[in-house]
Amino acid sequence: MAGHNKWSKVKRQKAVTDGRKGKVFSRLSREITIAAKSGGGDPEANSRLRTLVMKAREANMPVDNVERAIKKGTGELPGVSYEDVTYEAYGPGGVAFIVKVTTDNKNRTASELRSVFTKNGGNLAGSGAVMFQFLHAGQFLIAKDAIAEDKLMETALEAGADDVIATDEGFEVRCDVHAFDKVLHALETAGIKTESAEIAYIPVNTVPVDPRAAEILGQLHDILDDLDDVQAVFSNEETA
Repeated sequence: MAGHNKWSKVKRQKAVTDGRKGKVFSRLSREITIAAKSGGGDPEANSRLRTLVMKAREANMPVDNVERAIKKGTGELPGVSYEDVTYEAYGPGGVAFIVKVTTDNKNRTASELRSVFTKNGGNLAGSGAVMFQFLHAGQFLIAKDAIAEDKLMETALEAGADDVIATDEGFEVRCDVHAFDKVLHALETAGIKTESAEIAYIPVNTVPVDPRAAEILGQLHDILDDLDDVQAVFSNEETA
């Protein structure tokens, strides 16, 4: 599993077993609550919330769960106070990691992450230690059969996207983080279905790893994914 391979990540996320759906719903609920708290409970007026509601629908999350998470964010229902935190780390072989979490206890989360990285040949790093190795940008992945390339380019670039990259697996649209909502709205309006839509950390510098190291890193990704507070993991390993 290539940590930087965006399409592998999407396939990995979509292969959610029934046993893991509870974790997926829990993570989405936290993000929805935070989005509703910061931007209001109306998805039409809150683009971040709208994106998360779309993700919840794609994950077959019950509507009642979504509505309850929104009401916790708006204060209509009591709930835990969550906050978003981003951690930087190194994995085995000097691979850089950025881990996004949503937590109600930063000390607990930092301790858990420190333990996981230490036990797997890595360590937590200070702020800015690995961030320079990634591009912080809006990223949309679109299947090749979803839209013609020229139509996608016209729609995305007019909406403020910086680039449309064609690969064997599909199209990648990149934009400035501040243009994310506008580009997402343009794609939705044009009926262009995205396989993934997120504010991502895209590797600029990658670290080549051999198959054995890739296996170890894959196990580290699995452990991180199992942590309740972890929302997303980005890394820069380059597999053969």
